[in-house]
Amino acid sequence: MNDSTSTDAGGSTGGSTGGPVNVRWFSTLGLGDLEQVGGKNASLGEMVSHLTDLGVRVPDGFATTADAFHRFIATDVDGSGGLAERISGLLDGLDTDDVRRLAEVGAEIRGAVVGQPFPEDLEAEVRAAYDQLVADSGGPDGTASFAVRSSATAEDLPDASFAGQQETFLNVRGIDAVLHAIREVFASLYNDRAIAYRVHHGFAHDDVGLSAGVQRMVRSDIGSSGVMFTMDTESGFRDAVFITSAYGLGEGVVQGAVNPDEFYVYKPALRAGRPAVLKRGVGGKATKMVYTADETVGRTTEFVDVEPADSRLLSLTDAEVEELARHALVIEDHYGRPMDIEWGKDGVDGRLYVLQARPETVESRRGGALERFAMDESGPVLVEGRAIGQKIGAGPVRVLRTVEQMHEFCEGEVLVADMTDPDWEPIMKRASAIVTNRGGRTCHAAIIARELGIPAVVGSGNGTKELADGREVTVSCAEGDTGLVYDGILDFTVERTELSEMPDLPVKIMMNVGTPEQAFSFAQLPHRGVGLARLEFIINRQIGIHPKALLDLARDPDSLDADLRQEISETIAAYPGPREFFVQRVAEGISMLGAAFAPYPVIVRMSDFKSNEYANLVGGELYEPHEENPMIGYRGAARYLSPDFAECFTMECEAIKHVREEMGLTNIWVMIPFVRTVREARGVIDLLARHGLVRGENDLKVVMMCEVPSNAVIAEQFLEHFDGFSIGSNDMTQLTLGLDRDSALVSEGFDERDPAVLHMLDLAITACRAQGKYVGICGQGPSDHPELAEWLLERGIESMSLNPDTVVPTWLRLAKVAGGS
Repeated sequence: MNDSTSTDAGGSTGGSTGGPVNVRWFSTLGLGDLEQVGGKNASLGEMVSHLTDLGVRVPDGFATTADAFHRFIATDVDGSGGLAERISGLLDGLDTDDVRRLAEVGAEIRGAVVGQPFPEDLEAEVRAAYDQLVADSGGPDGTASFAVRSSATAEDLPDASFAGQQETFLNVRGIDAVLHAIREVFASLYNDRAIAYRVHHGFAHDDVGLSAGVQRMVRSDIGSSGVMFTMDTESGFRDAVFITSAYGLGEGVVQGAVNPDEFYVYKPALRAGRPAVLKRGVGGKATKMVYTADETVGRTTEFVDVEPADSRLLSLTDAEVEELARHALVIEDHYGRPMDIEWGKDGVDGRLYVLQARPETVESRRGGALERFAMDESGPVLVEGRAIGQKIGAGPVRVLRTVEQMHEFCEGEVLVADMTDPDWEPIMKRASAIVTNRGGRTCHAAIIARELGIPAVVGSGNGTKELADGREVTVSCAEGDTGLVYDGILDFTVERTELSEMPDLPVKIMMNVGTPEQAFSFAQLPHRGVGLARLEFIINRQIGIHPKALLDLARDPDSLDADLRQEISETIAAYPGPREFFVQRVAEGISMLGAAFAPYPVIVRMSDFKSNEYANLVGGELYEPHEENPMIGYRGAARYLSPDFAECFTMECEAIKHVREEMGLTNIWVMIPFVRTVREARGVIDLLARHGLVRGENDLKVVMMCEVPSNAVIAEQFLEHFDGFSIGSNDMTQLTLGLDRDSALVSEGFDERDPAVLHMLDLAITACRAQGKYVGICGQGPSDHPELAEWLLERGIESMSLNPDTVVPTWLRLAKVAGGS
């Protein structure tokens, strides 16, 4: 500690007589200083002190201490005993569920705190530190701008999330404004939401102090900013970094005012120096927070509209996404636990900075049990948005326009609002579900909903318009990335599984997964990989445009009519071009699956759209023939070998090759569907090789869907060209029995357990076992019919790929069968 009241950039400040420490520079702080400067500022100091040399950029600054705060609160300026006594009297016995009384008490306390003058030594030291910070920023006073942030002494502990409860002020200019902002920050310890949180979580008010951090602003107002987690916040998947990004200051993302872009980055690929971006999602980004010319604290920022053309673009490049993820890994490795990190890109110097880092407080505490919610019925969807929490809730709607209406809210209602920032916390815990118009998966509303264990649908766009007070709804966040609000109270079930208790099996249980957005969640189930990942599902959900329309747009835009050209152009705006859009989007879907289930195999079936299904894609009617029976028409291997489809198949192969060879996900296998003849088998294997996908190279396995009777009858000849079979019981059944499973007139005869079908399956299994090649089944049969699964187990099948909702019960049932035999 220095002996003068001036501030040294390398130390702390104190009175000339060795008095209490009022101000500490970030560079002198570490995690051991949490009691003095709170979690946020201690963490900033930890990063400045230990991670700067590892490339993590953290803007410098200083923090007032908790001692300074407590002396400020205890100061008796009018002989009435000081603020501390007055505050204790107001809070003693306060019923925080009485939101009106809570608001009255909070407002009275905050007004008193803001009106309280600083002790002379504290103000002097803040002024001196501010002058030093301005000098270090390289500009005269008035041009430099600062963030003044709160840091509670019980904040950002591993098992508590105080995030967002106290105030943050951005673009604060001038010492007088900084001093006022610090008082506002001190007062925010008594925000309604903060008072209620401490009561609900057992923190004594007097035990929590506040530190104000003053930090140089990063000019993300003309750049971009957001939040990143070193794990997937919904599933708890640990091998990915999840990043959100939007234009402007990060408070827009944190508050939930902006629907941001989203990225996933694969940690093992990043550590290996490989391309690592698993997923890019373009958010709405309709608004952004920027600076104003007003220097009044609380009025220094505003929201402005983003140009629609810019909204359709991504706010970060892949290189920037990967740089942020590398910073995240450094921070996670240093702290030794999953982290929640705020970042900003400076629009002046173009660099990326870390602004805050705190422990992730929800998924990282999850135990070894898996709880899965599932809808038992469906109904009309009224509203949809981003799913938070993977749970389901139901109840009557309550639309609240302002926080002043909180007293109208009743236990068990579905809270619907434009945004649910932390001010709403006192009633959020009483909601059965939450729906907002705005916000992304890393906004404060989403974080609090996760912590409370309440399903939330954020960023719906129109929830307050479409949902009326009293209407009964069911809010499902258990069906992937998209959260759905159904009309009416619908039935759903909750299943809890102790994963540590899953018994060993003599067969590998794999999963049928076609939706990449659910990959991380499904991978939490017990599994041995993915037995069927349908590429057509990925194309339908990730792209939605016929590949030939994309190729024509790249080759000759005028060949498409204006409306179609505009629709496709807007969809692909965030990507370099039409072809790149297809290849990258397919690669994203495949890599998400490969990363989620690594190191186990993920068997990707090349696209198996029928002509009528391809026609349903945007532009599809221009390119697809009309067939009387598409089920046995232009599909599978025959389509791949057709010159008319050659370029489309080339793009699929490029995506597979990128994921395997560039990203290093060699657990991706290739599967070829609907191979009618040995000639087709030979032709497809040669075609794959011409595209750089050679069987055996870089551990590539190519298997064949065994779904046409000819495949089983002469299985040995087909197996000369493949590394094994994956039995498609659906098509094998309808082609063996000669019936259309989609026809109501004959569908009752569709049964995978028919003796003729079982004979075909037996031929295929026997042939594979004789040659020591892979054999699994990926059809619906084992999921629907337990006795079929048991028969397959007896025949020695290597794997069964099941629908995710049947994995646990089938696993347990087969364990009993295996144990009995």
